[in-house]
Amino acid sequence: MTSDKVKQGPERAPHRSLMKAMGYTDREIAAPWVGIVNAWNELVPGHIHLDRVARAAKTGVLAAGGTPMEFPAIGVCDGLAMGHAGMHYSLPSRELVADSIETMALAHQLDALVLITNCDKITPGMLMAAARVNIPAVLVSGGPMLAGRRNGRALSVSSVFEAVGAFKDGRLSEAELHDYEQRSCPGCGSCAGMFTANSMNCLSEALGLALPGNGTIPAVHAERIRLAKEAGTVVMSLLSKGIKPRDIMTMEAFFNALAVDMALGGSTNSILHLQAIAREAGLFLGLEAVEAVSRRTPNLCRLSPAGPHHVEDLDAAGGVPAVMHELLRKGLVNSRLITATGKTVGDNLAQAQNRDPGIIRPVDDPFSPDGGLAVLRGNLAPQGSVVKRSAVASQMLRHRGRARVFNSEDDAVRAIFAGRVERGDVVVIRYEGPRGGPGMREMLLPTSALAGMGLDQSVALVTDGRFSGATRGASVGHVSPEAERGGPIAFVEDGDWILLDIEAGNLSLEVPDDVLQSRKAGWLPPPPKFSTGYLARYASLVSSASLGAVLSPRENGHAR
Repeated sequence: MTSDKVKQGPERAPHRSLMKAMGYTDREIAAPWVGIVNAWNELVPGHIHLDRVARAAKTGVLAAGGTPMEFPAIGVCDGLAMGHAGMHYSLPSRELVADSIETMALAHQLDALVLITNCDKITPGMLMAAARVNIPAVLVSGGPMLAGRRNGRALSVSSVFEAVGAFKDGRLSEAELHDYEQRSCPGCGSCAGMFTANSMNCLSEALGLALPGNGTIPAVHAERIRLAKEAGTVVMSLLSKGIKPRDIMTMEAFFNALAVDMALGGSTNSILHLQAIAREAGLFLGLEAVEAVSRRTPNLCRLSPAGPHHVEDLDAAGGVPAVMHELLRKGLVNSRLITATGKTVGDNLAQAQNRDPGIIRPVDDPFSPDGGLAVLRGNLAPQGSVVKRSAVASQMLRHRGRARVFNSEDDAVRAIFAGRVERGDVVVIRYEGPRGGPGMREMLLPTSALAGMGLDQSVALVTDGRFSGATRGASVGHVSPEAERGGPIAFVEDGDWILLDIEAGNLSLEVPDDVLQSRKAGWLPPPPKFSTGYLARYASLVSSASLGAVLSPRENGHAR
């Protein structure tokens, strides 16, 4: 065992003495050391109940003969960080999660890990750490929040953001807005739609590092606690078999995850995260692979924000196993890969059943023949951009409009609420990329404002930043190169014509090349927004969004 380096032999008597200072017995010291990485805190609704989930996982480890050792991970609530300087820290926190787990696991020579997670950056950060330290690991999330209810309609946090836009537009009273506030988030768990948190918790199943049910069992169900106990037991089995994360998260597993992502219509953020996780596994996942999987994978689900259903409905319909079972019928997932259960994907799917074709469309009768996410290129995004195609109204799949340019999200939000954005416009928000932001702030405020004011079916939004998974509408993010690096988005001017053609995969600025070159002459990026602290270090190291916004990458190929 790895932990033998810490605890075996007479020269390790001081180490054992320190363990005994914490109350560990000789038997507990001799057993495998399993780190229980717990992201519990009292700031994030998706984490407020993780103390119970962690206790259940520890029970499983103990029952299987291991010694659980709990330590914390940070977690940013994107909803609370939205719309102010706090959002600069959200995506960068992913790297802190991964780095801190690496530090704890390797400094103490742990034998295995159970990763207790939820929410947007924590799940991918933990998966990155698992791939990096490469000791047996199982991820178990806290599960999704139940949807709220108002006048017979299912709600989530995105409903409140959009209600703010309706209030600003005079279509909702203050009392009605307060009612949305009261009813939309009824309890613990990751926000109820197919937003980033739930996208990544579902994709952790498809990658194979989480057990079936991880992505969809509601946070308040007892089955979630049983799943955590099973995760604790399973990680001990992986340890005995010598199965490690990189044995599970192979390139074929990432293709499985991409296929499930396209079928679900997951958050655009999932592309950033899958690229970052792949890099830690020693793999390169380019946007070309994303495009290829999107072209061949049908969209089977339209969950909020793309439709009226929520993750609890997906769970009742059979969850991720049912989605993968549908894809398997057309050979769109690889069933031979090993997973955290110790069994193959095919074994895990043997009992899977689509219990509601209204929630999970059959693979031969999809919502659309191609995936819920699309990669767009063109002279405005030479290195690519991403849009959640399944959440775009049909009339906006092709849109030509005049640019309304803003150098920050804050300026754009003020203009939208002031009524200065008109039907037919293309809102351009720049200097919000990985380096220029820094940190690619999520832009649920402007997209929700447009939706709440009834403009989401007539106005497009293009940015080098990114979007919340709760965003709907023709919202194109991750435009690369970003403005701060001198990408073409830096040289768009008010009134320029922009063509968005999602079906053709095109995002173009209708300005001659010589005009763009003249605009670029003498251009300098604005001064950094942060000159000290973590964000200054992050901005100096982060890569393009087209590479997953990872730190210190080898931009021409594989990771270290």
